[in-house]
Amino acid sequence: MGMNVGSESTTEDEGIVDINTTPLIDVMLVLLIMLIITIPLQTQAVSIDLPQGNPPPSTVETPVVTLAVDFDNSITWNGQPVSSEDELQARLREAATGPEASQPEVHLQPNRLADYKTVVHVMADAQRLGVTKLGIVGQEQFAEGQ
Repeated sequence: MGMNVGSESTTEDEGIVDINTTPLIDVMLVLLIMLIITIPLQTQAVSIDLPQGNPPPSTVETPVVTLAVDFDNSITWNGQPVSSEDELQARLREAATGPEASQPEVHLQPNRLADYKTVVHVMADAQRLGVTKLGIVGQEQFAEGQ
């Protein structure tokens, strides 16, 4: 006594056309559990007493040194020409002496036509000799259309 369930033809394999929702439900449950765990962490507050008002302005003015590389790769230190590599290194070493707070800001101002190699060499010397406040200025000359 057998029982026939389904269609009349038992010889053909029929595919199941229903979507298996078990993996979807499993993923949704994991996401729900993660959400339940993380919500209390986001709502906790830490009370911190922050200072009120603006900090007083700094009374110490940082000196600024302008180091320019001209179109012919000549180097000037605050408008004075630097004659040799040794002189440049001596000036950079002098600027790097002392604590970091008292070091001057070195503003490197390369000319648009200066060789990349010269500018990078000056930057590498400054870094190697301990200059920590180095910035490149005069970039408006490199803007498009000039």
